Amino acid sequence: MTLELSTPALLFPAISLLLLAYTNRFLHLAALIRQLHREHTKGSDPLAKPQIDNLRVRLELIRWMQALGIASLLCCTVAMGALFFGWAQTGSVVFSIGMVLMAASLAVALREIMISGGALKVYLGELGGEQKPK
Repeated sequence: MTLELSTPALLFPAISLLLLAYTNRFLHLAALIRQLHREHTKGSDPLAKPQIDNLRVRLELIRWMQALGIASLLCCTVAMGALFFGWAQTGSVVFSIGMVLMAASLAVALREIMISGGALKVYLGELGGEQKPK
């Protein structure tokens, strides 16, 4: 099977939208961390510290999501260049690496989503523990 020049180009919109979503998550967390930090330094919210710890982990995961997504986009660009110059083997290998990087980015995104409710569990714990589903 030969890789066409247009195949890596198909991923550009998808990768761009993923990076936009990752950046939105990052900006939202940054604003939330700033707010929690203000509350924690004022001493008005004793639950801010455990939430900040949870958000610190999520922030690191989002940075990895972004880095892997950007590396994937870079690989797609290099693969297109290789295919354009007739280096089909190189283009296929680089495109494959880009796909693996995108899968890794999505796996890290899944992990971040799985722990995203951790900060809210702090408040639920204060209200008497997690409620059982009815």
